[in-house]
Amino acid sequence: MPIGELPILTYLGKAIDVLLVWFVIYKLIMVIRGTKAVQLLKGITVIVVVRFISSFLGLNTLQWLMDQALTWGFLAVIIIFQPELRRALEQLGRGRLFSRSGVPEEDEGITTIEAIAKATDYMAKRRIGALISIERETGMSDYIETGIGLHAHVSSELLINLFIPNTPLHDGAVIIQKNQVAAAACYLPLSESPFISKELGTRHRAAVGISEVTDSITVVVSEETGNISVTKNGELYRELDIETLKQMLLKELTSSSKTTSSTRWQWRSKKDG
Repeated sequence: MPIGELPILTYLGKAIDVLLVWFVIYKLIMVIRGTKAVQLLKGITVIVVVRFISSFLGLNTLQWLMDQALTWGFLAVIIIFQPELRRALEQLGRGRLFSRSGVPEEDEGITTIEAIAKATDYMAKRRIGALISIERETGMSDYIETGIGLHAHVSSELLINLFIPNTPLHDGAVIIQKNQVAAAACYLPLSESPFISKELGTRHRAAVGISEVTDSITVVVSEETGNISVTKNGELYRELDIETLKQMLLKELTSSSKTTSSTRWQWRSKKDG
């Protein structure tokens, strides 16, 4: 064997090994992206960073606490990430773990907003109750699984028909994911906040509840009054007109906020309490 050939093969093997590991990690991140596991992963990262900082600064008590968290962290990760691990194994069995997912275009996002606004306006005028939640960074896959999967193109006609009273899918929330109607008749967590007005029903409490655990934007149409409301980050904005709704959605769901930044919205925020 020529001199120097063995080290070259060794280095090449190590390089391939590292690249494969990074590729697998990247694909696993793609699997958990769009789920609540992302937020939990950020928390674990904070614990690791604090552990190194406490070790560097000689903070023994804090270092011991972080060591205990990391020692039991493996078991906690299995318990906390159980839905995501199950989903990853299911995708691996179907050969979908390494499939490529498309990224929605901004034009599609604007079309989706127009459809939501048109449907909301129609239902508000006729006092048809509605609950539409739009996924953003924090995934809503767990809540999508509680409903009936549709994976349909978003249109105002479809949204209106889904909420027509006495139809099979009218009760529950519609979740929009990547500019598609992912599912209907979904169950959302109800907020336990004592500051929510007694006059508001289950739809509003569910809208606030989902905004407390995700960064989604949720549109509510009251069945009693026809008023339009929006929730985000645990806050409830009530009695919005259709133009204000459209501008809010454009600001929150599209990257081109220049066209909307010149408008100073007077959000009639009635955060209960």
